[in-house]
Amino acid sequence: MAITNYTELQSSIADWLNRDDLTTVIPTFISLAEKQLERSVRHYQMIIRKSAVLDTQYTSLPNDWLETIRVQLTSGNTHRLELVSLDDMVELREKSGNTAGRPRYYAHIGNTLESYPTPDSSYDLELMYYRKIIPLGSTVASNWLLEAAPDAYLYGALLAAAPYLSEDERIEVWGGLYSSAIQALNNTSNASRDSGSGLKMRFVSH
Repeated sequence: MAITNYTELQSSIADWLNRDDLTTVIPTFISLAEKQLERSVRHYQMIIRKSAVLDTQYTSLPNDWLETIRVQLTSGNTHRLELVSLDDMVELREKSGNTAGRPRYYAHIGNTLESYPTPDSSYDLELMYYRKIIPLGSTVASNWLLEAAPDAYLYGALLAAAPYLSEDERIEVWGGLYSSAIQALNNTSNASRDSGSGLKMRFVSH
């Protein structure tokens, strides 16, 4: 059975589990799989760029933010901000007397970015990040991940179902299939991102 949308995914899960009494809990298995997929998958289709105005010490991250790739100012000369730890951020502020200026560093605090120096003006900011997977549901029949790797969705949901059904013997089977699907998906992403990049191998003579 082909898996091209949310309804077909639910039907396939029921078929693989050989159960017809799980209609109300299968969506939960899928949701749990999506959370695990967000922790396991880093695919180029998850990468997005958003612009914002940086004019305060703390800037809220987008609601779909998952992991930061790059933060840079685009006002004037493009300048990439350097990630520092929270301890380093405190030390930078203490050593400078917390003087405002053009931001050069950032740190993550909860769902915000803290920048240092605190902006002395308004700066254009570009954030490149991995975004969360858009969850499937009654109003979202498909997404890029279901189109690219329906097997990852299926095995992830089956893996989530095993403890609920007290079928521990299946965990190893579903886990192996899930891991293989994730590895293949990530490998495909890496290959696609590197294709046509003009990367050169340097040979060193001895």
